[in-house]
Amino acid sequence: MITLTINGREIQTPKGSTVLDACQAAGIPIPTLCYDPDLRLAGSCRMCLVEVKGRPLFVASCVAPAENGMVVETESPAIVEARKVTLELLAARHDFNCQVCEKNGDCKFQDYCYQYGIKESRFEDGGRHVYPIDDPNPFLERDYNKCIMCTRCVRACEDITVARAINVKNRGHNAKISTAFDGDLADSPCVFCGQCVMVCPVGALTSKVSAGLGRSYEVDKVLTTCTYCGTGCTLELNVKDDKVVGVTSNRTLEGSPVNKGALCVKGRFGWDFINSPDRLTTPLIKENGEFREASWDEALDLVAKRLGDIKAQHGPDTIAMFSSARVTNEENYLAQKFTRAVLGTNNVDHCARL
Repeated sequence: MITLTINGREIQTPKGSTVLDACQAAGIPIPTLCYDPDLRLAGSCRMCLVEVKGRPLFVASCVAPAENGMVVETESPAIVEARKVTLELLAARHDFNCQVCEKNGDCKFQDYCYQYGIKESRFEDGGRHVYPIDDPNPFLERDYNKCIMCTRCVRACEDITVARAINVKNRGHNAKISTAFDGDLADSPCVFCGQCVMVCPVGALTSKVSAGLGRSYEVDKVLTTCTYCGTGCTLELNVKDDKVVGVTSNRTLEGSPVNKGALCVKGRFGWDFINSPDRLTTPLIKENGEFREASWDEALDLVAKRLGDIKAQHGPDTIAMFSSARVTNEENYLAQKFTRAVLGTNNVDHCARL
């Protein structure tokens, strides 16, 4: 352990920690935009600047190693002013369209602008870029007019998904996140896992599937397990007015020990079937080549009779049960138990087996 002084308090932290690690462990708030505990360090946003006694320049606490005897100030007047300037520089390229932004109320940049009183930028004379937001894919909305170039999405795509579908194009005020040759995501190595949406601190990357269905503070988050495959990834169903309106990640090790928030395209975006108007809500029986509506009792009696007849005439192993990842684990359990105990066959299969 090493000892350093932060805002007049002596703090002990393990050797090898950063100044940000020490502050967070001590409960001292430090604003961050580019930092993410699951991604490699970038030190690019400069929001986490702190003042270290004896050093002529401010240091980015997320990449600065904590040293024994270090004296740190996190909220000195000079640091507060530096953070304000940083926010103004970021605001020079950010589209303040908060009232209709999907991330309104859940945006770190919005929170910091409110905290430090930033309402406009002095640095807009160069002109704000206006990027088209059309991308012909059904999952991701890419609005780079709101991008603050934290590069979290680039690092998530490379470090978590290992797809390397996006990177930084150009430099300075002209820098933007881009696919190769600035093409569509569908023509890149993107697998539409949505990890970039998971880590984006602003509204530059959002879900098209959830657009307009509810803001973060309007939904209840229900922790559950994805049933699409056998991995057992944990996810949060966002529920508003008793309807699922989206899926978000639980990134804590306690809440999501298997996947730590990472999801595939099915787990993150494949939930809209729940409220689909195309789902059957009434049993149908086919007679003379036509379907007619039936009661549940009539339909279940017919199914029981047909299964019984087939089993009696041809044996139980002529019957097979195919279950679905779109029903609950409990329903899948009952389906296989019915097949084995009642029908008398082990011919049971499920897509999650693969």
